[in-house]
Amino acid sequence: MRQRLSRRNFFKIAGGAALAAAGASLAPRFIGQNWLAPTWNAGAQQAAPDLAFAATDGWIFLPPDPAMAPYHPDSLAPAPFTTYVFGFRNVTGLDATQTMAQKMRAQHSAPMFWVNQNTQFTLQLTNLGLAMRPDLVDAHTLHWHGFRHVIPFFDGEPMGSVSVPIERNFTYVFRPRDPGTYMYHCHVEDIEHVHMGMTGMVFVRSAQDGTAITFAGDGRTYTRFAYNDGDGSTGFDREFGLLLSEVWNEAHWDDAHIQLPQWTDYRVDFGLLNGRVYPYTLAPSAPFNAVASTNAFAVDRATDGDLVAPAGFPELQYQPLSSLVTCNAGDRVLLRFANLGFTEAAMTATGIKLQVIGRDATLMRGRTGADTSYLASTVTFNAGESVDAIFTAPPHSGNNPFDTYLLYNRATTHGNGGQMTEIRVYPANTLPPQTLPNT
Repeated sequence: MRQRLSRRNFFKIAGGAALAAAGASLAPRFIGQNWLAPTWNAGAQQAAPDLAFAATDGWIFLPPDPAMAPYHPDSLAPAPFTTYVFGFRNVTGLDATQTMAQKMRAQHSAPMFWVNQNTQFTLQLTNLGLAMRPDLVDAHTLHWHGFRHVIPFFDGEPMGSVSVPIERNFTYVFRPRDPGTYMYHCHVEDIEHVHMGMTGMVFVRSAQDGTAITFAGDGRTYTRFAYNDGDGSTGFDREFGLLLSEVWNEAHWDDAHIQLPQWTDYRVDFGLLNGRVYPYTLAPSAPFNAVASTNAFAVDRATDGDLVAPAGFPELQYQPLSSLVTCNAGDRVLLRFANLGFTEAAMTATGIKLQVIGRDATLMRGRTGADTSYLASTVTFNAGESVDAIFTAPPHSGNNPFDTYLLYNRATTHGNGGQMTEIRVYPANTLPPQTLPNT
């Protein structure tokens, strides 16, 4: 078809010709250096990611009593589930057919993963689409909240980086420089997608790990640390990640029933720890695959890639991670808190003092390097913030198999179960050394 050659089109053609000429003049330099050789290009495309996640929707369980008709439990939910969610799944090692079979099998909270400081890490995200809402053609991203990128390309904020359309995938490349506790979430329609469950925890292990350092504060030698402290003050024996999130039943029901929530009516109906409410926070984690857990808490999967439920709790199939804190008397325990709800949290340990050593992936040290950590029984932090706190488990009383201390969010204003768990202290040397977080 003939097109009139406008002034704008003329300059487009002229500019393109000029760039082509410039490229031709530069080509010999790059060809000689083999920068664009086919072998290098193919290798970059075929390298397997360290982790592979899928974004989709699904159902989780929240206690049906009290009922909040018509929003909870959702009449569309298949037994034993109650609540519609969006979420992520760890599909590392699954083939394309198995990965596509995970549609409508989202988990909450999203998989917990960790990386090593100064070590490049790749994560492939596949968008499976929403089975309940095929009319919603939302793209998805993985935004690592608070992570410092050299360029915004892998940031996951869709206005300045890349979002993943349905049935497509994208591989993020991370080069972590700062140890500490972070969180991640989808940044497309972020208020909705965060609240619907596309939230998880991630932390960066310090370069100091593996070095034996004796901490003067207790005379013990540690090889695992929350930060590069130089003096062993952030050394620990056991660690537990605790992600706070919230459920407003009406928003979840609206998304399942093709309605639009009015977000100014927002309220917290359920407060969750690692995707569960008390007392289900105490239920065991789903069985996990130690081999697949090199960089993530990887739950065992059936032959089709579906999750295996915790023993005795089929309703928690898609809420696999426990919040129960277990330790031996005298153990030094690191609690990694992150808040991806919309309200302030005040996590309180009854009878135990917490040493707050880090906030927002930053070691508590002043400009001169002076220690600014502090002791508290209650740790407060807002939405989008993280806190690292350490405690030394008190002596065992000798009266029971374990002593129990409550750990709960005293800022909650609702009574429908919530953000509470237990710290269970066993006699010294009862539990074996911890090999994975939250075990």
